Amino acid sequence: MADTPMPVESMDFETLLKELALAVERLERGNLPLEESIGLYARGAELLKAARCVLDGAQSRLEVLMATPDGLVAREIDAEEFLKDR
Repeated sequence: MADTPMPVESMDFETLLKELALAVERLERGNLPLEESIGLYARGAELLKAARCVLDGAQSRLEVLMATPDGLVAREIDAEEFLKDR
């Protein structure tokens, strides 16, 4: 019986990225049966969505931390740029 994957809601950002990277590697190898590939792709989409939610939350917290009496001092954070060197 296959292991049940960990729910994305219980994963931290780093775990989400690690599992997503593993899923991408497996898909890129291209040696999986079709149904397994589709399931892995769906899991990757779920992981990506969860990781983006974590990043959105982090951005919101940073904007609050950068607030000044004169207003918000914020720079939009590009997730692609942020993740480029990770």
